Amino acid sequence: MKALRVTTGAAGVALMGVGVSLLTDVRDLSTVLLWLGGAVVLHDLVIAPLVLLAGLLLVRGGARGTVRGALLVMGALTAVALPVLLRPGRPANASVLPLDYGRNWLIALGAVAAVAALWSAVRGLGRARRRPDA
Repeated sequence: MKALRVTTGAAGVALMGVGVSLLTDVRDLSTVLLWLGGAVVLHDLVIAPLVLLAGLLLVRGGARGTVRGALLVMGALTAVALPVLLRPGRPANASVLPLDYGRNWLIALGAVAAVAALWSAVRGLGRARRRPDA
């Protein structure tokens, strides 16, 4: 388990290094800082409280953590997709936004929900097997 944490941490540090190296190409860092600040505010003041409240109100028992995790991932996917989802109309150049981003966003949300449901079912079966027969 410790090796997994170390590996995950090392991968995270490596990806942060990639992100920092990409900042050298940015001419106006103020827009990047504004975007990053907005992402932090959106997460901390909107997404996280809504996820915690939904997990508290909607789910009872052992699936609460799974539902909260799925909702957090869905919220992050939505935050990343907002610019293309809110873009009005079709662009003048069809190659700028060539995909159906709304449909793809819904597919991604469905995939997260399916994985969360599968995870809850597997955990429920595992708990049922461990219970002694009464």
